[in-house]
Amino acid sequence: MAAKPIFRAAFKSRRCIIPASGFYEWATEKDGKQPHFFSAADGSILGFAGLWERWREPGANEDMLSATIIVTSANEWMRRYHDRMPVTLAAEDYDGWLSCASGAELFERPRRQMQEWRVSKRVNRVGNDGNPTLIEAIEG
Repeated sequence: MAAKPIFRAAFKSRRCIIPASGFYEWATEKDGKQPHFFSAADGSILGFAGLWERWREPGANEDMLSATIIVTSANEWMRRYHDRMPVTLAAEDYDGWLSCASGAELFERPRRQMQEWRVSKRVNRVGNDGNPTLIEAIEG
């Protein structure tokens, strides 16, 4: 993040924490791609390390705000499902991350205990955004 030109400035001064109840990843299974929902094992909210940016689309009259979640290589447990995962920050690291006093060393800290379950393939289909049933476990 600190070395890539696209993220360098945001890494130095425009950091955020993106709260989430969990995230989806698609694992390859014998019958195709299957979405799984991942969340903290204790059910608490995850704080993803993020960067934000203010920009203006050519021809637009107003600034846009955007954010990105920082991802890293998957830990051993997550590798069963995917090769990367979001960087989750511990609550005690929030201030250091936001103030830029801490950096990429936070990405190497032990990761939170996670849980996962298979969910419906309706995930990520147009019209299903915000549907709370999409995190419900399915058989299998």
